[in-house]
Amino acid sequence: MNIGDKAPEVLGINEKGEEIRLSDYKGKKIVLYFYPKDMTSGCTAQACNLRDNYADLCKAGYEVIGVSVDSEKSHQKFIEKNNLPFTLIADTDKNLVEQFGVWGEKSMYGRKYMGTFRTTFIINEEGIVERIITPKEVKTKDHAAQIL
Repeated sequence: MNIGDKAPEVLGINEKGEEIRLSDYKGKKIVLYFYPKDMTSGCTAQACNLRDNYADLCKAGYEVIGVSVDSEKSHQKFIEKNNLPFTLIADTDKNLVEQFGVWGEKSMYGRKYMGTFRTTFIINEEGIVERIITPKEVKTKDHAAQIL
């Protein structure tokens, strides 16, 4: 997915088992942020920064949607534990991470594995990708300011 591309209509299933569609957010800009894993330090810092600045993001016309390959149940726990005001897509079939090109080989301590690259896509009111904050650019503790 690149700047100028149209985002897919069906984004996936959220923590409540509901289908999330692009058209559900007509007239809003979407912050679609992909993160590696619920309950990990970086992902929690990022989610909490978005939570703490959620009112400002909404005021600026944004709706926040998080995506990871964790299950609905894992997302429910993550939302409850951190009091998150936005929905999380459970991309367990890896459909969305692959469509957006954020799934690939990573390495930690010399071990190679497949995972999600922390990436944020800003999608405009027409469903077009307007901006991409790449894995090297994402600041987990100050992510809302980067978006705004």
